[in-house]
Amino acid sequence: MTTQPRPVYVIGGGPGGLAAAAALRARGVRAVVVEKSDEVGASWRRHYERLHLHTTRRLSALPGLAMPRRFGRWVSRDDVVRYLEKYAEFHELEVVTGVEVTRIEHAAADGSTDGNGGNGGFTLHATGGRVLSASAVVVATGYNHTPALPDWPGRDSYTGELVHAADYRNAGPYAGRDVLVVGVGNTGAEIAVDLVEGGAARVRLAVRTAPHIVRRSTAGWPAQRTGILVRRLPVGLVDRLGRLVAKASVPDLSAYGLPRPATGLYSRVKEGAIPVQDVGLIDAVRGGRVEPVAAVDSLDGAAVVLADGTRISPDAVIAATGYRRALEGLVGHLDVLDGRGRPLVHGARTPERVPGLYFTGFSNPISGMFREMALDAERIAKAVQRLLGA
Repeated sequence: MTTQPRPVYVIGGGPGGLAAAAALRARGVRAVVVEKSDEVGASWRRHYERLHLHTTRRLSALPGLAMPRRFGRWVSRDDVVRYLEKYAEFHELEVVTGVEVTRIEHAAADGSTDGNGGNGGFTLHATGGRVLSASAVVVATGYNHTPALPDWPGRDSYTGELVHAADYRNAGPYAGRDVLVVGVGNTGAEIAVDLVEGGAARVRLAVRTAPHIVRRSTAGWPAQRTGILVRRLPVGLVDRLGRLVAKASVPDLSAYGLPRPATGLYSRVKEGAIPVQDVGLIDAVRGGRVEPVAAVDSLDGAAVVLADGTRISPDAVIAATGYRRALEGLVGHLDVLDGRGRPLVHGARTPERVPGLYFTGFSNPISGMFREMALDAERIAKAVQRLLGA
């Protein structure tokens, strides 16, 4: 294997970072993964227990190692963690744990770090006063990095129990209780079903914008494969096809408080809203076990005020309100983020003024995040090899 004077540093030991490191290593490029936690796959270890990939096992493998058949078609959270551990071991990846990179400086050719271009590589500042020198950097700190809790009026003085979905593990602590789940993305929908099945006395689901709901699989055909097929088609065409499929496969839940969205499925995807894959929500709503209600407007003492003026007092509120990428401190000074804090480039593309800086895992495509990270890894490795002349 070719050894460069300065390695490529991959920041983040999740699936995107491990895949990129393995692809780089396969091309003879030394890659060092820096992970702030003590183990790889940290975000997956923290997810709620019943979580399974919504993408198939075959289409979720990372470069160079298939997922075992014994994991089944829809891989569980624990098996994803086992796979990531095995992946790092199988590819003999160089992983440094317990170190957090806090800032990336782009070094100009003259050795300065003004962030204004050049091809002198990078200086990484990390915990413990570490200063690392890199020939290139792959940022893979994750789509679900920092929990985002809305700044609802009255939140600071709310006397009820309020947690972010990042802190939810299972339904045990909520058995026999009245629970409000806020947010009807995939996480909120699945937690609501988990609560019902786990014995919660009442489960309400606060909905701001009605989601598109799709079957995870229809007659053996996974929704992921459809997502792969339609990615390159015109948005309007996919919207029309989505409406036809929805009418044929998903019942109208308007009477229960979940109307069909007015905006097309693929139009919503382009805005960043992925369809909800049904893992029991439809039946739970139709059976009255999960009650859709209006969005949360504010908190008042022990009460939750909804957008329609209704006041409710659940025993617990679980906010499935998403995450922030939290990249501002790391690379915000390099002018590589958009107004929402997302990387301006992704995959093998690199910022014109900061060549050698790559991002992976910061999109949530309908074709499957694991699949796209696997493709990104190969493309990034090829681009880095070309950049370094390795």
